[in-house]
Amino acid sequence: MTNDYQLIELYCNICQYYDSSLVAEAQRQSNNFCPKFTDEECITIYLWGIQQQKYDVKAVYNFIKDYYQGWFPNLPSYQAFNHRICYLSDAFYRLADLVVGNLELEEGNDTFVHDSMPIIIANAKRSSNAKSASEAADKGYCASKGMWYYGVKLHGLAQRRYESVPLAAQFALSKASVNDLPIAKEMLNDVYGIDIFADKAYIDKNWVEYLNESHQVKIYTPIKLKKGQKNLCSADKLFSSAVAQVRQPIESFFNWINKRTRIQEASLVRSTNGLISFIYARIAACFI
Repeated sequence: MTNDYQLIELYCNICQYYDSSLVAEAQRQSNNFCPKFTDEECITIYLWGIQQQKYDVKAVYNFIKDYYQGWFPNLPSYQAFNHRICYLSDAFYRLADLVVGNLELEEGNDTFVHDSMPIIIANAKRSSNAKSASEAADKGYCASKGMWYYGVKLHGLAQRRYESVPLAAQFALSKASVNDLPIAKEMLNDVYGIDIFADKAYIDKNWVEYLNESHQVKIYTPIKLKKGQKNLCSADKLFSSAVAQVRQPIESFFNWINKRTRIQEASLVRSTNGLISFIYARIAACFI
């Protein structure tokens, strides 16, 4: 399929999502507001640009202006386009939720992996002074990368698949400083009958027992050293290694999303709405 047909197909999909659901997230105060450059066009352009490896709003805008100006004759100024992207943050959030919700999980496959990854607005050197998108972001520590940063965490639950990247099931967002466990408790509140492999951050005996009894959800994590214990026994080491091996694809999953969209690099984001659009447009672009 050529790029032109792919763009047309994307626009048609966006129009369907917009008419059925997204229009409620993009309501204006004025009933007479009917811009020549439509919300459907704006959403399509942003997702198409990301899919074509244009990773910031300015790059997307220039790409469309240079190569698709005839397709979008009412394309506004860059400032107006950027403002519209931020305004449509709720629509991008809803679109990502719908797209991921429409993915077809494998029947009979009850093995899922859960983890989070940092989305960085400011790196360690600037993390203490950063203030962008302060309603949603703050300073936190990423243990896997061994660094402090200012930003948010993207939490993901995905179905593990044989010799393939896991398939997305749920996403959630939190400030960088928030512990993974309370977010997982919110995400898994309506999940039933699956096995979840996660890291030590998700260890909570009472919660694990509750999920097992009431939701038939089993959570497997590496064994944590007890107070005063220096080394795990051989059986615990073997079990922890097995859990780590099963959950390893979640890292490939996040790396796959980041490679396609550079979702971790949010240094140009300035507002909370801009951050929401930045993240969820990339999720939608990956899976639509």
